[in-house]
Amino acid sequence: MLTNMRKHGVTLAVFAALCTALTATVNALTEPTIHQQAVSQQRQLIDQVIPPALHDNDMLKECYWVTDTALGNGTAHRLYLARRHGQPVAAAVESTAPDGYSGSIQLLVGADFDGNVLGTRVTEHHETPGLGDKIDLRVSDWITHFAGKHVASDHDATWAVKKDGGQFDQFTGATITPRAVVNRVKRTVVYLKNLPKDIDHLPQCGEHHHE
Repeated sequence: MLTNMRKHGVTLAVFAALCTALTATVNALTEPTIHQQAVSQQRQLIDQVIPPALHDNDMLKECYWVTDTALGNGTAHRLYLARRHGQPVAAAVESTAPDGYSGSIQLLVGADFDGNVLGTRVTEHHETPGLGDKIDLRVSDWITHFAGKHVASDHDATWAVKKDGGQFDQFTGATITPRAVVNRVKRTVVYLKNLPKDIDHLPQCGEHHHE
């Protein structure tokens, strides 16, 4: 009886070791592919908010940490800098609208340093399907209407939903969600207008993450 228990114990231990080794091998083989896919998806997202023809640098290699209340909270957000002939011309920056109907809405906002929006995408949200989820490009093209718009200042009254006297459509039965996105995009673009003087002092993404 004791011998059989020992035998089964050894068999289980060997089986567990083999499973662990197999899992480690699979992870080692698939990790580079997963990383490449993540990089490719991020590059495609950046290209949607910053036209590739506008810059000649690899924006993924010019990633910086930025922290400012204009970006929605005190968390560090990634900023990708666009350069042309070595000069900064625009940036794509992560931003958070904390006042969505169902929680925070994560954004990527692209703009030049004169207040012109180049593109905006929602990267994460928990808004109600059929109502607030129209901010998602997979559901509607509402988010594409920011491109080409100009932000004069943080007090620009045109940057509001039509119900509040602004230029942006709200959703039937869901005004809170678009209102939150419009406000955050506006404040993010104003932040980018003031960014050039601080570019040389920004910590690169590879250095540290101060969340």
